[in-house]
Amino acid sequence: MSERRILEIAANSLTSALAAQAGGADRIELCENLGEGGTTPSYGTIALARERLTIAVYVLIRPRGGDFVYDGDEREAMRRDVAMCRQLRCDGVVLGALDVDGDVDIDTCRALIDEAGTMGVTFHRAFDAARDPVAALERIVDLRCERVLTSGGQPTALAGADAIAAYARQSAGRMRIMAGAGVNAAILPELIRRGGVNEVHASARRLRASPATNRAGLLPGLEPDYMATDVDEVRALRAALDGSTTK
Repeated sequence: MSERRILEIAANSLTSALAAQAGGADRIELCENLGEGGTTPSYGTIALARERLTIAVYVLIRPRGGDFVYDGDEREAMRRDVAMCRQLRCDGVVLGALDVDGDVDIDTCRALIDEAGTMGVTFHRAFDAARDPVAALERIVDLRCERVLTSGGQPTALAGADAIAAYARQSAGRMRIMAGAGVNAAILPELIRRGGVNEVHASARRLRASPATNRAGLLPGLEPDYMATDVDEVRALRAALDGSTTK
């Protein structure tokens, strides 16, 4: 039988998570602030998502935007967030940290992974900021992460497809490689063909109109409309991904 390819949706709210599930996603990465690359969502959002979703829920562990070099307070906040996810019986966490030289911060990552216990662990796109991705991939394998999310060090996964394929060859079944950044249904067949991956990551977002009728005098940053995962976009991704499955 052919292998089903995995679709993960970066869901920036409970609404987005439910749309991802309805559209056929296999897993969500629950997060907030996707405009900053994603940060850790609230306790309430995590708890409700775990209660209401039947697909796998992985939670992004990232205290802020910017670099992936964390101080002691940030590391402790991350550890406590991982513990909260474990207590809420989430399926996994998404994490990553680098040192000031751009290498994988083994001590920080290992402490978080130890806190995760039996939860799954994805290493996020901090990998794409590493100075030596080949060495970084070996360190992530040694940390026993399930997978790494990458755009191949490029602005989009399609632009980095050749590098993604090289990472898949390097990992050689020791860890899964998940392609993400700029992924949509139109580019999926080419990404799968060139990247050689079995897991893809997308947000599938569209602008959602607010029901608010008062739109007078709104300041920048207070616009009522917002981005959320769209169920039709997820369905299109699912169809394209299933259609690209090797027979």
